[in-house]
Amino acid sequence: MPAKGSRGPWLWPLGLAAVGVVLLLHNFLLLENFNVTALWPLLLVVAGAGILLRGDLIPSAEARTFGITRGSVESATLEISAGDIDVSLRALQREGRLIAGQYAGNSRPFMSVNDTHTYLRMDRAATPWYSLADWEMGLAGDLPWQILISTHLGNVNFDLSGLILQEAVIATGIGDIRLTAPRESLGPVRLHSTLGNIHLITPVGYRVMITNHAGGLFRVHADDRRYEQPEPGLYVSLDADASAPLVEITLHGTFGDAYLT
Repeated sequence: MPAKGSRGPWLWPLGLAAVGVVLLLHNFLLLENFNVTALWPLLLVVAGAGILLRGDLIPSAEARTFGITRGSVESATLEISAGDIDVSLRALQREGRLIAGQYAGNSRPFMSVNDTHTYLRMDRAATPWYSLADWEMGLAGDLPWQILISTHLGNVNFDLSGLILQEAVIATGIGDIRLTAPRESLGPVRLHSTLGNIHLITPVGYRVMITNHAGGLFRVHADDRRYEQPEPGLYVSLDADASAPLVEITLHGTFGDAYLT
């Protein structure tokens, strides 16, 4: 099923119809001294417009919606190798679902179950190369998640404020990371970006401790109204609820900046 908001495959038929009209006029000598081969850039224009408007090059690769019921699952691992695809995560509002959202091409999550633990994997390699539709997912907020995400060109936009984490490792190459801290994490949350920026948001009342392990070319910009810095490289959220669980986040980066708000 096409995702909401997806556009129909009208660009390719329109482009082919335009080429057909020009060829027809040329065949009936209504266009004199016209070089038909000069039309090939029009195909690039149609392909580029298709990617900009739909997110995909070929209609069959449009994003599709999916949903998996929770059943007896009590913990889960989500592993994503996204490559050049953008990924968004949030907490599900609907009870009874383990995960739901949209995926591209053949990248519907692979799932295996071991007792009450579920392992889910999405792989860019399973998706046609021409498919650029974003992956957008919601996760059940009442069980602990282990989240393992990697991209090389794609951006990561995660609102984890409604989730419980077992641990998380989120790494990008050139893409940026935008993350809202979880309310609870049993293990550390590790963020790594080689050439992108990291935007970290701590909701009011959350207890978050951020440690910067990045090199000298990776700078941290912290809002002093939201964080205090008890020592170099360490940032602690202000106005935290004393009863809230402590969430430990580590930053790793080579080039770029981190923005703590």
